[in-house]
Amino acid sequence: MITLRVTLLFVFVMQAPGFAQRISPKWSDVNYVGDTLVGHCLDIYLPKPKAKSYPVAVVIYGSAWFANNRKMQSFELFGSSLVKVGFAVVAINHRSSHEATFPAQIHDAKAAIRFLRGNAERYSLDTSFIAVVGNSSGGHLAALLGTSGEIQLHSVGGVTMPIEGSLGKFTGMNSTVDAVVDWYGPTNFQAMDSCGSQMNHAAADSPESTLIGGSIQENDERCALANPITYVNANNPPFLIIHGDADPLVPPCQSEMLHQALQQQGATSDLMIVTGAKHGPGLHEPKYFKKMTDFLLNVMNEKRGKY
Repeated sequence: MITLRVTLLFVFVMQAPGFAQRISPKWSDVNYVGDTLVGHCLDIYLPKPKAKSYPVAVVIYGSAWFANNRKMQSFELFGSSLVKVGFAVVAINHRSSHEATFPAQIHDAKAAIRFLRGNAERYSLDTSFIAVVGNSSGGHLAALLGTSGEIQLHSVGGVTMPIEGSLGKFTGMNSTVDAVVDWYGPTNFQAMDSCGSQMNHAAADSPESTLIGGSIQENDERCALANPITYVNANNPPFLIIHGDADPLVPPCQSEMLHQALQQQGATSDLMIVTGAKHGPGLHEPKYFKKMTDFLLNVMNEKRGKY
């Protein structure tokens, strides 16, 4: 298990490109819950051009849900591209699956969104547009933010979970987002092995089993409650989903199923399957980062009536 965990973390960290000049956050290690947990901290980066406020892009790291402090990596992977086109980039931490099982991670992400809305003026944020971007396990949380909207409680079978949560001081704010970019995130945990993954996701100590607190093959209801597809509806924000067809860890069927569900419900979804690309390698390239920024700018401009 230790070997698997170290290998996965190495993969996710090494995916992030190095930048010749590191960009520093305007505000760092801001605790969005009001406690002392490193998993509840975020960094805020602002574009160089001065403005009263900036539209927001929240970025969530991939770590197989094992890490609680990889916000710098998520900024380095996506943030430079997003800041350059005018977004305030907010890189968030969340609790690891070893600190707390699901739904703790989505509670954290939703608390961060509410915190940003509650502190928009303080941090120069235009929260009339909040996008969320994530890769791998961060893509899963980004997709879940997009589909679960303002759902407070949800039941599958005999299991009921609070999906919104009540962390932080801004529970009166909503946690909805206006656009989602999901880079190769898992969705249907129980289908990952049958879709051709080179990992054994059904193992009792797999990332998915660790996240839900038990073997995925023995916890149908908990897997469904963690699945972004469960909450898909016509009111979901526009999605851009990017996946490599040679991904050895999260098979592309995961994105295909999410895309199909969104389209079937009448939501907007654009799926890009990249030939030969793996779990990051082959995808983390300027042309795909531009696809991301173009998508977010188009969604924002359409929402604001600018054509």
